[in-house]
Amino acid sequence: MPEQHSLQQEIERHFAAGAAAIGDPAVLEAFTRLRSELNSGRVRSAEPDAAAPLGWRVNSWVKQGILLGFRIGQLAAFGNHDLSFVDKGTFPARSFAPEEGIRIVVGGSSVREGAYLARGVICVPPMYVNVGAYVDEGTLVDSHALVGSCAQIGKRVHLSAAAQVGGVLEPVNANPVIIEDDVLVGGNCGVYEGTIVRKGAVLAAGTVLTRGTPVYDIVNGIIHKAEPSGTNAEAKPLVIPAGAVVVPGSRAITRGRASEWGLSLYAPVIVKYRDDKTDLSAALEDLLR
Repeated sequence: MPEQHSLQQEIERHFAAGAAAIGDPAVLEAFTRLRSELNSGRVRSAEPDAAAPLGWRVNSWVKQGILLGFRIGQLAAFGNHDLSFVDKGTFPARSFAPEEGIRIVVGGSSVREGAYLARGVICVPPMYVNVGAYVDEGTLVDSHALVGSCAQIGKRVHLSAAAQVGGVLEPVNANPVIIEDDVLVGGNCGVYEGTIVRKGAVLAAGTVLTRGTPVYDIVNGIIHKAEPSGTNAEAKPLVIPAGAVVVPGSRAITRGRASEWGLSLYAPVIVKYRDDKTDLSAALEDLLR
């Protein structure tokens, strides 16, 4: 789209200007346009791309625009005496209208400007969605759940209570956390550092996934790992296969005192792949909607 290309060029030019961008009305205007595009879902920090090695393309210029908003923003007071906060004036809290079809249940939730929530999303308090995030149709963000900056959440995902989906703004070309369609993320799960959870996977309560976390697939007899990042921000992240059912596990340490003391390390384990019984259990979530 020519208009989007023009906005991209403006953002990249203003970002490269560094501190000189502060106080320039043209920079604020460009950032405000980007924020509006993010709110509407027309622009995303990452998006599906069949031609990309992992099926997703990171839009680095969008992250540059978000960082630009922090650079040019000044502290401002929001709210009233009952509920007040101080943040960069470029990132107020979002508000929603009934015709948007999004349920924000009363009680202490917040969605930042520059985050997109699609029709049918349900937010159960207290929860938080940060700037640059994309939350697609029919997803439930349960109480105490966090959707971090630029995280991409698919359709009909359930982020259970206290689930944490990490965010990333820098480096700007780094993969955000991506949760694809129909994933169930159990309570107290943590998904961080650019991990991709493919369609239909189930993360049992307490599962934690990071770049440094090997995942043991006992069904297929393989170990899923991220490639070492080093200075290469485009190194392959940890990828959980479609339909995998992942549970917290442990593996014994066989060396030195650790073996002598009977210690073990945390190790997530793929114990099965989703079947009719798993789907039936997950379908019960529809009763909450």
